[in-house]
Amino acid sequence: MPLKLAVLGDIHGNVAALEAALADAKKHKPDRYLITGDLTFNGPRPGEVIDKVRALEKAGALVIAGNTDVAVADSDYAAAFPWLDDVPSTHIAAADWARDQLSDEQLEYLRRLPYERRIWSDDTLVLVCHGSPGSLTAGLPADLDPTATVDRVTRTDARVICCGHTHLADVRELGRKLIVNPGSCGYAFDGDPAACWALLTVPEGEDPQPTAELFRPTYDAGAAAEEVAARGLAGDVYRAATIRTGRLIR
Repeated sequence: MPLKLAVLGDIHGNVAALEAALADAKKHKPDRYLITGDLTFNGPRPGEVIDKVRALEKAGALVIAGNTDVAVADSDYAAAFPWLDDVPSTHIAAADWARDQLSDEQLEYLRRLPYERRIWSDDTLVLVCHGSPGSLTAGLPADLDPTATVDRVTRTDARVICCGHTHLADVRELGRKLIVNPGSCGYAFDGDPAACWALLTVPEGEDPQPTAELFRPTYDAGAAAEEVAARGLAGDVYRAATIRTGRLIR
């Protein structure tokens, strides 16, 4: 039987989007879930997201941290946002607020999350990372310089790389590598506010050819946006607009 893996990440505290993605994925009866990080930052219900992700992990899901989880768990903003010379006060306010919503146990869970996980299916190795192999923040956007892309994907022997960070869904072959980025489950940047997830299928056989399909289940993004806007943090008007429109507003 082929191995079916539901891949999702970049939930960003949006439990309504997570619930929509999980309900849709359940219809396809995946063998396991792969969660690519960024669980809590920006959205209105980080604690509920943590609880649902932990339940998935207890059932066999592989879960990793994203760069914003570092900001929330440990206030290490330079590590979380290394491309910014000055981390905006709006980022710090959102991370501080999310941290305050989490229990000590939930924060310890975030801190314990690894940055990568791996799973074998016969002779096929699948890597779960946030940005790219070996990095939380060096992503694999489709428009990245080809030389940089090759450099990043060849830092692993994995046949399949499941990643996130870009908030843009993307499935593509690069030589013998399959890159699977399900997009952002709860904070999309592609103009579609729907939730995101991907179904990765790894067939059996001597020379299996993994495939992946992208899904966009709808949910009430307007209600999630209103919940963020009502919070009143600096920058929440832009966060709410991003959730509502599926486009990065800042």
